[in-house]
Amino acid sequence: MTTVPNEINAAAVKNSPTEKLTPMMQQYMGIKSQHPDMLVFYRMGDFYELFHEDAEKAARILGITLTARGSSGGQPIKMCGVPFHSLEGYLAKLVKIGESCAICEQIGDPATSKGPVERKVMRVVTPGTLTDADLLPEKAERPLLSLCIISQRKVATAGLAWLSLASGALRLMEFSGDSHTVSARIQQELERISPAEILRGDNGELFEEYTACHVNRVPEWHFDVVSGHKALLEQLSVSTLTGFGADGLGAAFGAAGALLRYAQSTQGRGLQHVRTLTTETENEFIGLDAATRRNLELTETIRGQESPTLFSLLDHCRTAMGSRLLRHWLHHARRDQNIARSRHEAIAALAQADATGSLSHTLAQVPDIERITTRIALLSARPRDLASLRDGLTQLPSLRHCMQRTLSDANGLLAAIHADLATPEACLDLLQRAVMPEPAVMVRDGGVIARGFDAELDELRGLSENAGQYLVDLETRERARTGITNLRVEYNKVHGFYIEVTNGQATKVPDDYRRRQTLKNCERYITPELKAFEDKALSAQDRALAREKMLYDQLLGDLAPFIGTLQTIAKALAQLDTLTALTDHALRHNWCAPQLVDTPCINIKEGRHPVVENQIERFIANDCRFVDERRLLLITGPNMGGKSTFMRQVALITLLAYMGSYVPAQSAVIGPIDRIFTRIGATDDLAGGRSTFMVEMTEAAAILNGATEHSLVLMDEIGRGTSTFDGLALAWAIARHLIETSRSFSLFATHYFELTQLPESHPTASNVHLSAVEHKDTIVFLHAVQDGPASQSYGLQVAQLAGVPQPVIKAARKHLARLEAQALDAKPQLDLFAAPIADANDEEIEPAAPAVNPAMRELLDALDDLDPDALTPREALDRLYQIKRLTESAQA
Repeated sequence: MTTVPNEINAAAVKNSPTEKLTPMMQQYMGIKSQHPDMLVFYRMGDFYELFHEDAEKAARILGITLTARGSSGGQPIKMCGVPFHSLEGYLAKLVKIGESCAICEQIGDPATSKGPVERKVMRVVTPGTLTDADLLPEKAERPLLSLCIISQRKVATAGLAWLSLASGALRLMEFSGDSHTVSARIQQELERISPAEILRGDNGELFEEYTACHVNRVPEWHFDVVSGHKALLEQLSVSTLTGFGADGLGAAFGAAGALLRYAQSTQGRGLQHVRTLTTETENEFIGLDAATRRNLELTETIRGQESPTLFSLLDHCRTAMGSRLLRHWLHHARRDQNIARSRHEAIAALAQADATGSLSHTLAQVPDIERITTRIALLSARPRDLASLRDGLTQLPSLRHCMQRTLSDANGLLAAIHADLATPEACLDLLQRAVMPEPAVMVRDGGVIARGFDAELDELRGLSENAGQYLVDLETRERARTGITNLRVEYNKVHGFYIEVTNGQATKVPDDYRRRQTLKNCERYITPELKAFEDKALSAQDRALAREKMLYDQLLGDLAPFIGTLQTIAKALAQLDTLTALTDHALRHNWCAPQLVDTPCINIKEGRHPVVENQIERFIANDCRFVDERRLLLITGPNMGGKSTFMRQVALITLLAYMGSYVPAQSAVIGPIDRIFTRIGATDDLAGGRSTFMVEMTEAAAILNGATEHSLVLMDEIGRGTSTFDGLALAWAIARHLIETSRSFSLFATHYFELTQLPESHPTASNVHLSAVEHKDTIVFLHAVQDGPASQSYGLQVAQLAGVPQPVIKAARKHLARLEAQALDAKPQLDLFAAPIADANDEEIEPAAPAVNPAMRELLDALDDLDPDALTPREALDRLYQIKRLTESAQA
């Protein structure tokens, strides 16, 4: 680990003979040395202060004032601070950019402390260990991931363990192979999991490049496999991991051990809510690499925006739990058709019962029970979390009643959800008895524990709350006793209780009044009776707050046995909310139930792009048919004709079907699918040193190496990033490989019309095209998929629509005519790297220039110079005769 500048400064100053640190700064430097890579928020009264380099960084990021106080090593101690009550907002900004923060609280009593008040880091906030609602995105998970790689000879084994601390979901995965294969697979899995923070060993060799999130190096010994296995057994309170499908794992146990150690250290306590383990395998989900997720715009557009995407389109969920589950389903569609079928059946039942309206209305009143349960387990739940949980649990009977009409023997999923939504009566009773109807925001403010829950608290509150009436009675008695009609009995936080008498009535003040404060126009007094009441009332208020804090902590402990039940309820609510949202969307947009079959096929009738159909007035639906004897569709047609939209809609309909949703089509019959690949669009990777064509070929290589006969492949304009002949040769070879070797269901869009001859030699390939017609000087896109190849590309017409200046279009038309005329005389493409042609004597021979007919050249030059728009009728007639003569000469 690198030495931190703060530690060096602390050691230097401490050992300096001329200057010593103050006791408080010694305490701070000791705490900072334990968290060298984090921003330490050091509690001082009503503020959290930061010092030295931490202060400089925080002031720059947060936009707060940087000051200085005292000196250290001859230099002013730089510092900045934030109010304690607004800490969460600042933490959210820091964590969003990947910073980690250690929150140091005062745990000692200032009244009894000798020297600095005792302080301790009570929690650590890092990008992957967030549980506070103010710091987390509402509709997305931010998991913490740990990566352990074990290399033996030429085989590397990668173990991944990741935990969503906000929900308690712990997952493992392990895979092996050569170093290149494992490294590529790690990148793919990280794209799928999308962690907020990664833990890795401090001397790992593989995996050096991931920059999408914060990568945190921890000691290598944290990844010990035996210790990790033991930690998992202890966390799950089991004697074996056989029931979790984790038999035979090694590296994954090491990753889990480091993960649990780190998570527990950041929270400062055990993880009561982490009670289950899921072991994922390679063949469990439909494979989607990073390029495919980006090109299909599942949860983020290609430009990085949140909408319009497939997720933003479908997210009619009324709870945050449902939205997060919908996002998870989109990125983790199961290959198991039975899972998707059960969801299709549930959507059908909800639609038939017309239950979506009442369910949505009730679900809107349910809070984020999943994350509230986590905060209960970590003892960080706030009073209003518990009030929201209480109110949410009261909605469960209504939800079960709304579901009653949807239940049947055929639909096990809805029946299971219905059973899991049973109200936990003991938990609800405890919350109703213990928590105020409208509790304060923080426990320290009081007013959290309900009246009647604790007799001692009620008594202490009574002493404090009855003070008002006592003061009114005392004021009445004292006015009568003293004859001072304007006498007042009052209270403020600085001086406590007092009797106020104006200067004009000072002669009537009794002997038992003792002066407390002198003001300009009056005097304030205290009496023995009032002083005794003050001591009793103020003491009761302080004791009531302390009692309430103790009862609240006890309440969180009493709720611990219900954590498992609450997690089950949260999971059922998320499923019900997601299914209700999918049902609502299907009914609104005329989506149909797909049919999943065991026979290899994709047969979509009148399919539509789910997002695009909502963005335009009239969407043209198209069919797509793949069967065993028809596996590759060569798609031609003009740019802007709809080729990419058609390809993407086929992929999205397939993914939606396996996700468990209805699909935008008249009908869809889909067979087994293991992966979906896409190669669409043209982008470069300048930071990674890859050109557009290199990115294109890298993605193509991934497809050719990974696609199987059960894969769906989308290839758009492959080979366009290089010279015409090179690109054509590559496109032809790639298409042939997909037909003969991969045998994938492939949508292959191209402008190389030479490829349309492939079906003549490969019967499993077919030509289709997106139709368009010319009208005068423009083009009309019909967006309809028709059999056969396209007749032309309409490139100049599309350029004209794009606003290319008219002179450029005219020049392009002339040059196109010349190129087409020269096509028969075209010579082979020169190869930059080919050896020069040599004769027997090894002398280089210049290739002979092709012979050109002078009369033909003269004719072409005349045509090139011709500008019909600039000619008078007489000049046009003369030019026409000239061209006729030149044509006759060229043909002679």
